[in-house]
Amino acid sequence: MRVPAFVPGLSLAASTYHEAVRPILDVAFPRLVHSAALLGPGSDVLGYDTARSTDHDWGPRLLLFLTPADARRHADDLVGVLAERLPSSVQGWSTNFSPPEPGRSRTLQPAGDAPIAHRIEVFDLDTWLATHLGADPRDGMHARDWLAIPTQRLLEVTSGAVFHDGLGHLTSIRAALAWYPDDIWRYLLACQWRRIAQEEAFPGRCAEVGDDLGSRLVTARLVRDLMRLALLVERRYPPYAKWLGTAFVRLRCAPTLQPLLTDALTAADWPHRESALCAAYEHLARAHNDLGLCDPVEPTVRPFHDRPMRVLAADRFADATHRAITDPEVSTLPRHVGGVDQFVDSTDVLGVADRARAVTGALYGPHAP
Repeated sequence: MRVPAFVPGLSLAASTYHEAVRPILDVAFPRLVHSAALLGPGSDVLGYDTARSTDHDWGPRLLLFLTPADARRHADDLVGVLAERLPSSVQGWSTNFSPPEPGRSRTLQPAGDAPIAHRIEVFDLDTWLATHLGADPRDGMHARDWLAIPTQRLLEVTSGAVFHDGLGHLTSIRAALAWYPDDIWRYLLACQWRRIAQEEAFPGRCAEVGDDLGSRLVTARLVRDLMRLALLVERRYPPYAKWLGTAFVRLRCAPTLQPLLTDALTAADWPHRESALCAAYEHLARAHNDLGLCDPVEPTVRPFHDRPMRVLAADRFADATHRAITDPEVSTLPRHVGGVDQFVDSTDVLGVADRARAVTGALYGPHAP
């Protein structure tokens, strides 16, 4: 199969809907109310796809959302009609995918005679939201609901694109999830500063006892936490590990912070590592103060008690931010926990909404009915 020129998956999905799918719907299901979008998992949804992405789970694809009643009545027929009538390609890319198999990615295959094994997936919106997020934003989002949704999942709903919103819900749902309410934001920032406070003295202590590998390891953990903090400061949901650096370099602070964090990771000795970390701490401390979410905190590093290590004493930022919370539901949450991504690092938990919701409920108590 000749490989066409790469196009971003969002552009390909838009063409697939407007040029291939919508004309079929207008003829075969003229009164069917639907919404169409590219949301959910995939580098194409986040706009990070490249030619490399085309080797699996990529191609002319999108999601069609129906009402629950219409999904029960029409989903199977709709999938079948599309299989019979879809064109064999869109922008030169085959619309035919390898058969779905448990645990295996789907790849593009040359299209032969109909039916086409397409990836125009049909859902009822209620079930998709419950499965993907564990909550329906149309019912109102409590603090525990926000904290139980991994930031990657929030990105997967608020990124991507909506091509048609006949149901009238997708646009408002995406707007409601665009960013945290201010007191949830304060709480997550406070917990992120707390994570940094808990380990900022460790790289120096490791180096002091000759454990350079340990010093580098903790430095790398701090760099990851600083990158996630920078994303929170700039109102961006942090993606999962593969795309964290890609998202970070697009931030306003990246031209200043990226060289510092790179120096911290590559420095051959602790003094240079410490200098880079301290400069990064101070830059983010000033950026945090500029948000105006709490009383300003002195943004300079200082000795760690009477030991020969410099730290920001990031607890000061955590405490000040937490004091500014006024929402009673948020202000009574445990001060050292945070959102599910801040205390869980398991793909098998963060990747399944029910599991993320269960572990959050175990710490915070049951979610609102």
